[in-house]
Amino acid sequence: MRLKDKTAIVTGAGSGIGRAIAIAFVREGANVALVGRRREPLAETAKLCVSGHGFSRADSAGTNNAALAAEVIAADLCQPADIDRIVKQTVERFGALDVVVNNAGALVAGTADNQKEADWDEMFDVNVKAVWLLSRAALPYLRTRGAGSIINVSSVVGLVGARNRVAYCASKGAVTLLTKAMAMDLGVENIRVNCICPGIVETELVADFVRRAPDPVAARRTREALHAIPRFGQPDDIAGCAVFLASDESRWMTGAAIPVDGGYMAGKA
Repeated sequence: MRLKDKTAIVTGAGSGIGRAIAIAFVREGANVALVGRRREPLAETAKLCVSGHGFSRADSAGTNNAALAAEVIAADLCQPADIDRIVKQTVERFGALDVVVNNAGALVAGTADNQKEADWDEMFDVNVKAVWLLSRAALPYLRTRGAGSIINVSSVVGLVGARNRVAYCASKGAVTLLTKAMAMDLGVENIRVNCICPGIVETELVADFVRRAPDPVAARRTREALHAIPRFGQPDDIAGCAVFLASDESRWMTGAAIPVDGGYMAGKA
């Protein structure tokens, strides 16, 4: 119960890393607002938070109340009105807000000469602008608590470049530096801002990319070999770091960009 009595918002909670973080947070005692565009995947995450593969939370009377720990909020993070609704609905449901996990993201491959402008705009809207807007909307409530933790999910390509990822690298690099700038501004208020930089993680997005490759087996092997531990990460590999950053165990940690990457960064200069 490392997150007992804490309330968190997790974006992109309908699948992959966001789903794993949400389940881990509930397992550790937090109340969680599950945010995403589609209600159906969020509802499935809520069910998994309740079942938790054997997880059970009971109140003092012995009644299982895990179902009360997850709130489904279907919303578009590119809409300012939805941003405000997410925060207000979370606080109305749970009475407070302690943690924000900005996990939702968009990825469209491209180089400087073939990236479509519409795709560039979408990645910056989802990957960067939404992170800023949701964090900003959450700040008054974090200040009420006298502390808070904002966790941004960046990427290893927010630290180093990658081929055919010009807009994605640029957007994730912005997330990394946004994290550090916010940490400098908010540390005096005991509001911590850190980011996790995953390597290649086994998500629906990655599975679809590999499936579309001319030779899916070769594409997978090539990308696995980029990691010192030669496999794709699992969403649970990222969730553990998020729990740590949300908990009081990391109370003197802010402005960090943490690679959770199977050693992807180990061989980089």
